[in-house]
Amino acid sequence: MELRQRIAERRGGAVLFGMTPPRSGTSPEGVRQVAERTMERLESLDLDGIILYDIDDESDRNPTERPFPYSATLDPAKFVEELDGWKKPVIIYRCVGKYTPDDLGSWLGDQDPERVLSVFVGASSRQKDVAVTLPQAQELRRTVQPDLLLGGVAIPERHVTRGDEHERLLSKQQAGASFFVTQVVYDVNAAKDLLSDYHYACQAAEIAPVPVIFTLSVCGSLKTLEFLEWLGVNVPRWVRNDLRHSADTLQQSYDQCLATADELIAFSDRLGLPIGFNIESVAIRKAEIEASVELAAEVRGRLEIQREF
Repeated sequence: MELRQRIAERRGGAVLFGMTPPRSGTSPEGVRQVAERTMERLESLDLDGIILYDIDDESDRNPTERPFPYSATLDPAKFVEELDGWKKPVIIYRCVGKYTPDDLGSWLGDQDPERVLSVFVGASSRQKDVAVTLPQAQELRRTVQPDLLLGGVAIPERHVTRGDEHERLLSKQQAGASFFVTQVVYDVNAAKDLLSDYHYACQAAEIAPVPVIFTLSVCGSLKTLEFLEWLGVNVPRWVRNDLRHSADTLQQSYDQCLATADELIAFSDRLGLPIGFNIESVAIRKAEIEASVELAAEVRGRLEIQREF
């Protein structure tokens, strides 16, 4: 089943691979080389689609020093043009505050809804000046390109601290979100709490839940662990201890990601909720990227039962 149909019918089972475009200023030849390596890695995977991230400076959200310095990247909508041979759907993130209404509207109008989906991301903090707010971007999409399937961001960690992330999901769903993609998950209990509250909130509102796509990312070094935590990912103390003291941090995190996938699949099956997975590497080290590719293949096999929902 094609990704657009799967999401439109509110079915689970999608497996995606997320990536960040090359840095701005990368030579055309360098961009082509990155695109070729990307296609080589993905060609053996039975993916439903890919995610291309739109990166913004988030120092306003977290003023502490970023473990990996911020560097602007190519527009994901431009980088996808370099992925020759990729015929499956692409989910293009848009940090909507970076764009003027005219720019965002023009981009929306140029998209083919049969191939392109999008996730709109709001400002990283309330203090940030933006050209377009998230509600304005959602309305623009309804006006300019209503057939383009729109996703929203889900953050289990925010649910732990505020207890209302499920209400945010319902609000985004009412505003047109057809699916959700989470921040990287290492705290499986936080993810299950969010799923449970979302499930029962949908029951109370008498609406069908939409697919929730959980993001998993391997961690191959202590610096990657620091970066995950800088991004706002909650890594439980026991998991952090395992990663810090393991003789093979990458393998330990790989095993933890699989355990998280297994637990979320079993829990969502029990509730009858449609879920999927997005696999990524937040670091650019070759070993971590290749482990992410292996993880995507492994998770695909474990999700097969969900694909029948």
